[in-house]
Amino acid sequence: MSFPFPAGLDENQNPYLDYIKKHVGLNVRVELPPVPSYEKTIDTIISMEQNHPDMISINSPIQFAKFVTQNKLQPLDHWINEYGADLKRLIPEELWDRVRYDGSIYAIPSGQQVKGREIIYIRKDWLDKLDLPIPVTLEDYKAVIKAFSEGDPDGNGKRDTYGFTMMKDLYHSSPLFGAFGVQLNQWTERGGKLVYGNVLPEMKEALTFFAELYQQGWIDPDFPIYRRDVMNEKIIEGKVGMFSGAWYDTRGVIAQSLMKDSKANWITIDYPIGKKGKQGVGALNPVFGYQVVPKGSSHAREVIQFLNFIAGKGRTSLVLGFQNQVWDWKDGKIVSNFNEHDKHLYRGIYSALVNVDTRWLLRARNDSYGKKFRLNENIEKLEKHVVQDAYGGPPPLTIVGKWNELYSLQEVFVKIILGLESMNSFDDYVKRWYESGGTEVTQEVNDWHESHKKIGCSHETIPPCAS
Repeated sequence: MSFPFPAGLDENQNPYLDYIKKHVGLNVRVELPPVPSYEKTIDTIISMEQNHPDMISINSPIQFAKFVTQNKLQPLDHWINEYGADLKRLIPEELWDRVRYDGSIYAIPSGQQVKGREIIYIRKDWLDKLDLPIPVTLEDYKAVIKAFSEGDPDGNGKRDTYGFTMMKDLYHSSPLFGAFGVQLNQWTERGGKLVYGNVLPEMKEALTFFAELYQQGWIDPDFPIYRRDVMNEKIIEGKVGMFSGAWYDTRGVIAQSLMKDSKANWITIDYPIGKKGKQGVGALNPVFGYQVVPKGSSHAREVIQFLNFIAGKGRTSLVLGFQNQVWDWKDGKIVSNFNEHDKHLYRGIYSALVNVDTRWLLRARNDSYGKKFRLNENIEKLEKHVVQDAYGGPPPLTIVGKWNELYSLQEVFVKIILGLESMNSFDDYVKRWYESGGTEVTQEVNDWHESHKKIGCSHETIPPCAS
């Protein structure tokens, strides 16, 4: 995670780290490897014979699983029980499930603040100009996407707008897949067994739908090369009438779009409903990051004390900033000083180590940014329609050596949409996916799922019920 530091401050010299050190009584030194090569740097660090750091922050679930298989990490159960009271209290069992192998916990999980991926934003001013209703069904969506591409909604006399855009690897398209009852890279239950969504017939139907949009010229043709910043640029320039974005985009790209064109009237709308009544948006991996202790460290206790403070007593100041400096109470509500807030964004490198679902804190912070951004409203809309991944366990260990190959096979999806491969290539993809390790991964996923089915209880049970 990369944040700018004010002049004279860095990751080891700043008031937020001083605040942590004062309260936990520990000497903490932070190293921030470059973001582009972060995963490779972590591989190098953990492969060293000595001089391991006491804690490593891992972003990739596959990298976490790899280190478990290599016996590079310490189990943390004893230290959590002794020094992690707030971690035990605030982190739900469903997150512990995702970092537990053979009964032992190998990471402190940092959870997502919000459960789902995206919501749909659309230009209401374009709908009004073309006399179109707000789309409801997937067919309605297709009609609007066509009209936004062919009907000159910006009134410049050119065909230079697109009804929809997304990113490389089909990111920012989740709600459209949801109308077919599938989500990319998620497990779903069929006939009592878990099946990978990518290999289902409904995935083929979804790709057929996207292929039609592309072939008709209704979808931004350059999407396969877009990073998020490039996609945002198209939205800001007024070349796109609909996109699937983050819940906070009203404060980001949409706010920038309004600065460029004050007449741009962006609204959020309900997710498209497919022919079989399916509707929904994909879930995020509930674990945002994995804080692990390498085998070579002798300070697991101190690591747990450090993380326990961040999750518990230090949480408010590390999330909101310091009271009376970044924020304060006014009429029973939190009011933020935006200049100070932006100056202190770097505090996120500490708070994100253990994100916990303190929803009141998230709501208060969002409201402090201004009700006009509708941030809490966006979250509520999103979370009502999240399609949870049916697999709730840790990364299957059998996938560690097969992940790159299995994931690379998926490149055919974009080629099918672009017309570079026939729709029959999907059937070949399914066959190759199973032959390249998918069969073993599916078996491990189902073995875990069967062994962890709980009857008559839930994760809300305190203490969590037995498997």
